[in-house]
This record gives sequence, C-alpha cells and structure tokens, in this order.
Amino acid sequence: MKIDKKEALKKLAGESSPFLSVFEHGTLSVEVYKPEKIDLQQPHTRDEAYVIISGSGEFLNGDVRTHFSPGDFLFVPAGVEHRFENFTDDFSTWVIFYGPEGGEKP
Repeated sequence: MKIDKKEALKKLAGESSPFLSVFEHGTLSVEVYKPEKIDLQQPHTRDEAYVIISGSGEFLNGDVRTHFSPGDFLFVPAGVEHRFENFTDDFSTWVIFYGPEGGEKP
C-alpha cells in the first residue's frame, strides 16, 4: 500500500482537526499531522515516531530539544511529554503509533 503525502495533506485540509488517520493495521496507526501555530499534544499511551514531511523547527522530547527538517525521524516513548515548537507555516509530519499501551519494553 502507498500513502501519497500530497493526497493525505489535501484530505487533512478539509478537516477541522490538525491530524488525520490514513492507515491502520494491528497496533500500527499512521496519521498525518499539521498543527497551526501551536502544537497542543499531550503525552501518548503508546510509542510514537515522526517522519517530517515538510517545514522545520524545534522538537521538545522530554528535556531534550532538537532542530528538525524534512526527512528527519523522531522517536518518543509512551508517556513522555513532547511537542513541536517554533515551526514554519509549512510544517507537516507523518505520525506513527505502534505497540502496546504503555510502550514496548527496551
């Protein structure tokens, strides 16, 4: 299966939410996410990965802050506070949730 980023972002533009689920299989869930100005995310109950589609900015992951740009991969363990900050207007990302509630054990 192929998920086209342009088509996913076009569908998202018609939604009132900043995220749109585009694929699910077992514990795997893939969304496209494009917040406007402020990222209001709260910690999630499952492990999460991001692959940046477009834009750049800063990512706060627990107490670690990093810069991001298109193509970057970011990982957040379940329960960790995180958010995108100081991002450009064209920022969008794939969001990948997977695994059991509480996250996988290392």
